Amino acid sequence: MNKIEFLELLLSLYIDHNQVIEAEENGDSNYILVDIRNAPKHVKKDKIKGSIEIPVKDMANQLASLDKTKTYVVYDWTAGTTLGKQATLLLLKNGFEAYELSCAIEGWKGMNLPIETL
Repeated sequence: MNKIEFLELLLSLYIDHNQVIEAEENGDSNYILVDIRNAPKHVKKDKIKGSIEIPVKDMANQLASLDKTKTYVVYDWTAGTTLGKQATLLLLKNGFEAYELSCAIEGWKGMNLPIETL
């Protein structure tokens, strides 16, 4: 695999916030945002509005409760952590459509997109 193919593959695992927001605004969103941060609520303090919380440490035990017709978009504090990649890999290995949110929650908040207090 050359560098270009590698980068194309890597980027295919991410989804941009604009794509998620546009689908929601059009009323045809199949995306479920998932906060996979392992921190307790008092540490996290907030989350992306409408997202569900499944810490990555608990995700394997929660797979049966997820809908395979949905597309899961996982996010962590920043896109540079390995937790988002672990969650995406787990979902993909178990037959789910999944992406990591390219901007993570810090980028989402930095763009003043909707969040909610925990």
